[in-house]
Amino acid sequence: MRISDKQKQMLAFIENFVGKNGYPPTHEEIRAGLKISTKSLVNYHLEALQGASLLSRSPNTPRGIRLANEREPFTIPLTNGPMLPDNSADLDEQDVVELTYDIVSNTPDLYALKIQGDSMLDALVNNGDIVIIQRQNQAKNGEFVAVRLLEQDCTTLKYYYRENGHVRLQPVNPTLEPLLVKPTVVQIEGKVMAIIRQVS
Repeated sequence: MRISDKQKQMLAFIENFVGKNGYPPTHEEIRAGLKISTKSLVNYHLEALQGASLLSRSPNTPRGIRLANEREPFTIPLTNGPMLPDNSADLDEQDVVELTYDIVSNTPDLYALKIQGDSMLDALVNNGDIVIIQRQNQAKNGEFVAVRLLEQDCTTLKYYYRENGHVRLQPVNPTLEPLLVKPTVVQIEGKVMAIIRQVS
């Protein structure tokens, strides 16, 4: 079954949306994104794409669109410590973790940090959990980051705030006090994108 140029455009929009966000768009997001006048027209084109076996839809579900050619899972490096640009080549072939796009988009500089022990319980991250991190050396206020404390030579997960000449590292656990340090003794290793929890 052939589809129209408008339907090809809609299919490309849905594919790009899923790739960027990890989930499908609503009818309203499609309408606004493609500047279609009514939701009924959106539904008409979606029915045509469904008839062409290019996607399927779950009734009464706002984000019920599922692409027929959903992309294959991808792998990123897995490490037990901070991942630096010059040590990725030292990883064995099995030192990777497989991810799907519903967890995180496949963006550059992603790596996975496997937590060992109970050193990050203050971030509500347990032994065996896997933290997905996008490598970057700067952070905005309020971002959840992997940060290295240079004096203690350890990495921790905290919310980052730069204020009044110091850095406040706020634990996820609200019962714990924040850590106030000088900017010169912390090193941002990356932004936390997702946490894969181990269920015992």
